[in-house]
Amino acid sequence: MKKNVFLLTLSLLILLLTAACGQREQQPNQDSMANDGPVALTVWGAEEDEALLQEIFASFQAHYAGQASFQITYQPQSESNCKDVLLGDLEGGADVFAFADDQVAALAAAGGLDPIENAADIQNASLSAAVEAASVGNTLYAYPLTADNGYFLYYNKAYFSDEDIQSLERMLEKAEQAERLVVMDWSSAWYVYAFFGNTGLQTGLNEDGLTNYCTWNSTDGPIRGVDVAQSMLNIAASPAFASRTDAEFLSGVRDGSIIAGISGVWNAVAVEDAWGRNTGAAKLPSFTCRGQQVQMASFSGCKLIGVNAYSRHPEWAARLAEWITSEENQRLRFQLRGQGPANTNAANSPEVQSSPAIAALLAQSEFSQLQRVGGKFWDPVSEFAGNMAQGNPSGASLQAQLDRLVESVTAR
Repeated sequence: MKKNVFLLTLSLLILLLTAACGQREQQPNQDSMANDGPVALTVWGAEEDEALLQEIFASFQAHYAGQASFQITYQPQSESNCKDVLLGDLEGGADVFAFADDQVAALAAAGGLDPIENAADIQNASLSAAVEAASVGNTLYAYPLTADNGYFLYYNKAYFSDEDIQSLERMLEKAEQAERLVVMDWSSAWYVYAFFGNTGLQTGLNEDGLTNYCTWNSTDGPIRGVDVAQSMLNIAASPAFASRTDAEFLSGVRDGSIIAGISGVWNAVAVEDAWGRNTGAAKLPSFTCRGQQVQMASFSGCKLIGVNAYSRHPEWAARLAEWITSEENQRLRFQLRGQGPANTNAANSPEVQSSPAIAALLAQSEFSQLQRVGGKFWDPVSEFAGNMAQGNPSGASLQAQLDRLVESVTAR
C-alpha cells in the first residue's frame, strides 16, 4: 500500500515538473525585452538620413524610457546594396536596416527576414503598392517606409520655360547658351534605364526570380539597341551635358553650375534651399532617337525597413522598425527630407499632396516600371553607359558593346 502511494506521489511530481517545463518552453523569449541590461541595436540607413534617424532614435528611447536601457548605433549603408552587405554576414549585420524593395525576395529566401508578426496592422496602415513591394507572395516581410523611390526632372525656372523642359535636346541648347550644365548619373544603371524603357526594348526578371532577360541589343523593330546607344553619344557630346552622381548634382546646384538634373524626392529640400522660388520639378523630358521623340522612362519602387532574423533583440528591433515607419515619423521624414510616405494617412495629407516633387513623381509614374531586375543587371549597364558618357573613346562597335552587355546581364 505504501509502495502504491509512493508511486502515485512520484508520478504526480513528474507530471507537475513536466508541465512546468512545458510552460517555460511555451513562454516567449523575454531576454530582449527585459530591463536587466542595455539593449544594443545597430541600424543601417542612408548617409543623408543620419540627422533624421538620430531624432527618431531619441523619441523612441523617450517613449520606452523605464522599460529598457538602449544603445542604438547608426551606421551609414547604401539602401541599394544593403542585401549584399547583410547576406555577407547575417549574424554580424544590423538589427534594423533600410533597403530598396527589389531586394526583399532575396533577403527572405536567404533567411535574413522573417514574416512580420502584426502584418495586418501594417498592411491596413500602408498604401497598397507599398504593401505589395514589401511582400513576397502574400506574406509581408518588411515595414513600408516610402513610396517614392523613383526619379524625375529638377530644373531652375530662371533658365527654362515649360516648353523647354519637354525636350532634353532643347534643355541642352538652353544650358549651353547659359554656360551651365544639365546632368544625369550614367554611372548608375538605375538611371540609365530611362533611355531604354519606352523604346520597345525590354529587360526584367525571369520566372526563377534571379536571372534576367534583356533585348537591349535587338537589331529589329522601330528602335534598335544601337539607336539608343547613338542617342546617348549625341547627348554626351553636348558641352552642356555631364554625368554626375547625386552628391555631385547637389554640389553643382548649390554653386550654380548645374541648372537641371535627374534625381529623386530625397533631394527636394536641398534643391529648394538652393534655388528657392525658381525650383521646378516635372516628369522626365523626351529625347531624340532614330528621328523620333521618345519619352524617358524610369524605375519606380519603395524603400523598406527590415528586421534581421538573427537579431539578438528581435522584439525591440521590431518595435524600433515600426517606430521608424510610424505615421508620425513618416510625416517627419517628409518635412525634413521631402520623401513621400508609404503610410496612407501621411501620404494623403495636404502637405504631401501639394509637394512639387511628389507631383512630378506622380506625373512620371505613367512612364515608370517597378524595379524588378536581378543582380547581374547593374554592373554591365553601368560599364556600357560610362563608356557612352566618355564618348566611346575606343571607337568600339556599338552593337558589339550591346551584345556584351546583354550576355552579361542575362548570364546564369
